[in-house]
Amino acid sequence: MKEQLEKVEDLVKAEVNVKQIEYLEPNNSFIRKKIKPNFVALGKKLGAKMKAVSAALSTFTQEQIAKFEKEGQYNLPIDAEHVILQISDVELTSEDIPGWTVAAKGALTLALDITITPELEAEGHAREFVNRIQRIRKDSGFELTDRIDVIVAVGDDLAEALGKFKEYICAEILADKLEFSDNIEGGIEIEVNERVLKAIVSKKG
Repeated sequence: MKEQLEKVEDLVKAEVNVKQIEYLEPNNSFIRKKIKPNFVALGKKLGAKMKAVSAALSTFTQEQIAKFEKEGQYNLPIDAEHVILQISDVELTSEDIPGWTVAAKGALTLALDITITPELEAEGHAREFVNRIQRIRKDSGFELTDRIDVIVAVGDDLAEALGKFKEYICAEILADKLEFSDNIEGGIEIEVNERVLKAIVSKKG
């Protein structure tokens, strides 16, 4: 799966809007998994052994869980006997990690860093601004290749954020000029992440 993901990594990052993908080995100390019996699947199968199996699973190390996941079954000694557990006989979950959201499906576990840094917040404003201007272009009937000039009435803090990505914004919206102003006459109201701005978008030539 890692080899498959690496081949389309750039596409994945672009589609889900993430900066970096890091692949962790099964014995990593970052993601910790928990295991417990699937009582519906094991109830009739184990009978009186259910309690002992549940207790044994509660002591599993991360290495044992990883081995179970990899092989799809586990030979568990219980009361001088051996119980063969299938991966469908248990439920695997991942412990919560502060600042991250974790999800798992089958042998794949993913942790997403959801901490918004000032840099990421500024980029988010820029992307949202591009989306709004592109909508104005479309609603105004501009051709895809038309160059434009844009004047925006925006507060200093948001102007600073957009200014950091001015080159990116201009490239995306085909703008020869992107000017920030304290106030403008007329224009179209747009919303950028719950901030209301006014923009004048004019076609060149």
